[in-house]
Amino acid sequence: MREGSSAGAAVSASPATGVCMKTPGGGRRGVCGASVDQPPALPAPSQVVWFSPFPAKHLLLSCLTNNSRIVGLLAQLEKINAESTESDTARYVTSKILHLVQSQEKTRREMTAKGSTGVEVLLSTLENTKDLQTTINILSILVELVSAGGGRRASFLVAKGGSQILLQLLMNASKESPPNEELMVQIHSILAKIGPKDKKFGIKSRINGTLNITLNLVKQNLQNHRLVLPCLQLLRVYSANSVNSVFLGKNGVVELMFKIIGPFSKKNSGLMKVALDTLAALLKSKTNARRAVDRGYVQVLLTIYVDWHRHDNRHRNMLIRKGILQSLKSVTNIKLGRKAFIDANGMKILYNTSQECLAVRTLDPLVNTSSLIMRKCFPKNRLPLPTIKSSFHFQLPVIPVAGPVAQLYSLPPEVDDVVDESDDNDDNDLEAENETENEDDLDQNFKNDDIETDINKLKPQQEPGRTIEELKMYEHLFPELVDDFQDYDLISKEPKPLVFEGKVRGPIVVPTAGEEAAGKSGSLRKGVVMKANVSPKGDEGDKKPAFMDLAKEDVNDNDRTLQQQLGDQNRTISSVHGFNNDIVKALDRITLQNIPSQTAPGCTAGMKKDYNLPLTVVTCPKACPHVAACGNVLFEGRTVQLGKLCCTGVETEDDDDTESTSSVEQASVEVSDGPTLHDSDLYIEIVKNTKSVPEYSEVAYPDYFGHIPPPFKEPILERPYGVQRTKIAQDIERLIHQSDIIDRVVYDLDNPNYTIPEDGDILKFNSKFESGNLRKVIQIRKNEYDLILNSDINSNHYHQWFYFEVSGMRPGVAYRFNIINCEKSNSQFNYGMQPLMYSVQEALNARPWWTRVGTDICYYKNHFSRSSVAAGGQKGKSYYTITFTVNFPHKDDVCYFAYHYPYTYSTLQMHLQKLESAHNPQQIYFRKDVLCETLSGNSCPLVTITAMPESNYYEHICQFRNRPYVFLSARVHPGETNASWVMKGTLEYLMSNNPTAQSLRECYIFKIVPMLNPDGVINGNHRCSLSGEDLNRQWQSPNPDLHPTIYHTKGLLQYLAAVKRLPLVYCDYHGHSRKKNVFMYGCSIKETVWHTNANATSCDIVEDVGYRTLPKILSHIAPAFCMSSCSFVVEKSKESTARVVVWREIGVQRSYTMESTLCGCDQGKYKGLQIGTRELEEMGAKFCVGLLRLKRLTSPLEYNMPSSLLDFENDLIESSCKVTSPTTYVLDEDEPRFLEEVDYSAESNDELDIELAENADYEPSTQEEVLSDSESSRTYLS
Repeated sequence: MREGSSAGAAVSASPATGVCMKTPGGGRRGVCGASVDQPPALPAPSQVVWFSPFPAKHLLLSCLTNNSRIVGLLAQLEKINAESTESDTARYVTSKILHLVQSQEKTRREMTAKGSTGVEVLLSTLENTKDLQTTINILSILVELVSAGGGRRASFLVAKGGSQILLQLLMNASKESPPNEELMVQIHSILAKIGPKDKKFGIKSRINGTLNITLNLVKQNLQNHRLVLPCLQLLRVYSANSVNSVFLGKNGVVELMFKIIGPFSKKNSGLMKVALDTLAALLKSKTNARRAVDRGYVQVLLTIYVDWHRHDNRHRNMLIRKGILQSLKSVTNIKLGRKAFIDANGMKILYNTSQECLAVRTLDPLVNTSSLIMRKCFPKNRLPLPTIKSSFHFQLPVIPVAGPVAQLYSLPPEVDDVVDESDDNDDNDLEAENETENEDDLDQNFKNDDIETDINKLKPQQEPGRTIEELKMYEHLFPELVDDFQDYDLISKEPKPLVFEGKVRGPIVVPTAGEEAAGKSGSLRKGVVMKANVSPKGDEGDKKPAFMDLAKEDVNDNDRTLQQQLGDQNRTISSVHGFNNDIVKALDRITLQNIPSQTAPGCTAGMKKDYNLPLTVVTCPKACPHVAACGNVLFEGRTVQLGKLCCTGVETEDDDDTESTSSVEQASVEVSDGPTLHDSDLYIEIVKNTKSVPEYSEVAYPDYFGHIPPPFKEPILERPYGVQRTKIAQDIERLIHQSDIIDRVVYDLDNPNYTIPEDGDILKFNSKFESGNLRKVIQIRKNEYDLILNSDINSNHYHQWFYFEVSGMRPGVAYRFNIINCEKSNSQFNYGMQPLMYSVQEALNARPWWTRVGTDICYYKNHFSRSSVAAGGQKGKSYYTITFTVNFPHKDDVCYFAYHYPYTYSTLQMHLQKLESAHNPQQIYFRKDVLCETLSGNSCPLVTITAMPESNYYEHICQFRNRPYVFLSARVHPGETNASWVMKGTLEYLMSNNPTAQSLRECYIFKIVPMLNPDGVINGNHRCSLSGEDLNRQWQSPNPDLHPTIYHTKGLLQYLAAVKRLPLVYCDYHGHSRKKNVFMYGCSIKETVWHTNANATSCDIVEDVGYRTLPKILSHIAPAFCMSSCSFVVEKSKESTARVVVWREIGVQRSYTMESTLCGCDQGKYKGLQIGTRELEEMGAKFCVGLLRLKRLTSPLEYNMPSSLLDFENDLIESSCKVTSPTTYVLDEDEPRFLEEVDYSAESNDELDIELAENADYEPSTQEEVLSDSESSRTYLS
């Protein structure tokens, strides 16, 4: 056709190929720049705005290719459309365009390029043409464009108004009698592809009346598979809208689907697959699901599934089998569906078929979906408890007016708070399906509503809160501000010899986790030999275990590798004492052997074991009964017993060097250079004065012996493939094979009269000691036990912390433990964290440390339901299970398990006493005061540390008094024991003889509240105090009667503000259960506003960015610290936390929460390792070093701060927003959401449509730094 050719030739002379917008002064211009009513001509550059999909250097080349032809054809089509010329020409032009589109990707790309009007021309022609062939040609072009281009081109077509035009065309075409089949196939095909990209497609289709058209086409053409297939695809798209789904259900669509799907057949598998996908989408509507249940289709689906499972031997129809499961998954979202599934023996059917699929890895999606359905249909059980409230009760002096504690007290006694009918909240079968058209807007950009946006609320406003007269009550806690030191002997600047009570003391060593050199050259290292001659007589002293001081282990050649692993620094670790009064007399026979200090470098490894010192252990001479009979009365007054000791004595190890031939084991371990902070006798004396609600009378051996870090690294556990579904399958077997379940209670705090079973194969449990938490144990199978944790006192939830004793085990047996009432939606147990175990037998064999243990560890939602009372009003929630398997190394050992390294209140008091007794009073100013008493009458210690003034001269006293304050606190949440270990590292460093520590003391006065929640720690709570409230949510208005520690700690800070001595830094130490590494939260107006997508630069905000300095310093000097995890955003839900209140009300700019992982690190020196006490203590010491560097950086003389420390904007850009608000009542914590991808199997009972890769396991083992699909579209704050 000449006309088309000339048009193409004219366009080819154009300087650039592309499309243009409307010209400023003329009429509408076409796709090639030519006016619609004129022949194509070269436009003036000033009149045309060109948009080309190609780089400029390719423009000329593209003009000379076939792309110029498509431009010309589209221009011609536009002209035909405008002039309403004969249909033959339009038919010819569209056929040519179709040919080009089918054969050339460049053509398709050209037509859908940004700014192109080609699609608009096609749609306009489609709207106006009456010619059938032209219509079919254009539809074919659109199908080609969308099919080859994925979602972007479909969205492009939607943006050009394609959905509405095509729906109208479908409506018009349906009026023909009979409708043209080819036309219907094409229209349905293109709508099925673009419909999912149109947020309003459901409404448009309903308004245009196309739902019945498509449905009737299927009904009337069931045998015409070519037509039915695209119709079913479009029905699936319609069904994404709940209103449309209900409408179609009322018109018989569910019954229609069951006419298409059927037993195994090699024919029409494609049609079967699409029908199943459509059915699954339809059954998501509760109305349709009920319709399916009423007609018995659940049984039909199961029968069809079994038939396909049996006949699909080569697994070529896995997608069909999965489609049947997806339909079952949808229908079991309602209670009636789950009941029908159970009645049809669905649990057993899916269990058996999924077990048969395990051998074929490509069938994992079937196994996973089957597992999800079975877990959802597993009948919900109540926890086997009389009440979800704590087993222990503490009467509060004042009952809160509102809040969860008030609700707890107001519950009528007859209310069953363990479970209620609301747990089946989705089963109000008569509820109407509401029209939720706005559901299409759910995938808009995520907006964090928890971020504070009110600038006035963000600006710190110092509020005195209490009058100066009221605050004077704190004057006595600040004697350093008024003391003139006239009574102190400050002449000598040399430290006094550190010899106390006949025991050898030395400098305190800063824990460095193998990073720094241990000490200065020339310093003496001493090994302490403590031998105790044990009388063969069975006197009182022989009845108790005694754990002697352990001498430092010399390193031979074989040990060199280990020594290098620990940093090649001969660092010693804390020793353990276990003396009773009689054995302490053996100290008269102490001998000291000095390790030569002049040994040449490198000779250490060649030393003989002349200095290996024996560990003397006294074992119980009698056979111990099941109760802790061998724990004896250790002091007059209240009885305190040690827990059970292994009744078989100490196993002698196969060691040629072992001299002992009796039950006394001799071994050697490294000990600290300095004064050990553990003293077993002192610990017992302190326990005597510790007040607990249950009035504990036993002491756990790990707390008595103490803990030293193991001399090896513990890597983050790699999770075996398929472990979670294996555990879930074993849970499902409980329902299928009920006769195999023992279901015997073996430990119960709620029943004081329960008897311990005498069966020798049953494990014995105990948690009746400080910080212990275990409420009930039920034996499920021979070697499997369900464990239930106790709620926080005066609360009905917060189950996470556990600490309990196990005994009576046999070696070589795999014992499975399931803690079944956890509440968080995910846990680091899914990402390589292991629980901790302490073996008494190992401790007696010179390995007194907590170690990470357990295999087959996972954390997942279980079938125990939480009542709405327990879930803070939320309905239908479930508990979660931590499961782990342990093989015990010794027979009849006594072992302890804990969530994290225990650190009791008595341990803190012991450590503080040891620090106080060992410090040099001429060098270190140390005070230990009582801040207040807790609700149960325990003292809350307050520690003051700084350097003594050089003299009592005026200048030195002034310098002393004018040192800035640093205020530290920790352990407001009892379950975050890692915070106490970090605080221990801080305290030891501040009290050390390290020159850096001395400089630090000379720079600052440290006020430290090392344990803000003593009562919670003592009684084994996870988060609350005895008031049943999270104390870190009480800082805005603390009640002196209910929250005394918070009230008075805030009072100290208010006092400092009132006397114009605002702390330079406030930091509250915490632990984080769902993130790795150590990091900080701070407060910044600018960053908060910046992350709300408001233009922070347009706001008139001037802010000193010094709040970032300390975290930046720590990221450079502390291996475990991760700057990218830090956040400085102020959230509404955190407005009553210490960090925000101290910043906003007290006015401390550098107010932080420092979070330490419970798991391990995924960056830096410790990448891939679980965190231990050595690393935690090191973090506490490094925090101190960071403060010294902060002092130097903020000094007026050295204020030229490195730019890297204040690279503010770059940090903002690098740290995309990673904070969201807490999602549930129970999870209202100081933690942003877990940033690692959530293992969907932990959430698998939620309404999540998880599409699983055909060859992927559904429980990834390494998912660090990966966001799920739902999260990747959101913006997070780091």
